[in-house]
Amino acid sequence: MNTYEKRNSLLGMEFDRYLREHPEFIDKIPENAQVILLLEGDEEFNKWSARIGKEQAEQDQPLLYVTIKKLAPAHSRIEELSLMAG
Repeated sequence: MNTYEKRNSLLGMEFDRYLREHPEFIDKIPENAQVILLLEGDEEFNKWSARIGKEQAEQDQPLLYVTIKKLAPAHSRIEELSLMAG
């Protein structure tokens, strides 16, 4: 998996989380749309993502470009753990 594929996968997971937390946006996505994720300020990734998204879309499938403008810093969701030496 190359760098852009990893970035797209991460953005896809974040977009899914965003939709779960903001279900009002789900109604704004056309049925059967090919969602193409873009990252503000990353022109090379955006070119790659748009190209791949268009290539993967079926004929007459609507395209929806989603620009992610800002990501919060990543953090662990672990609330508690324990360690045991073996």
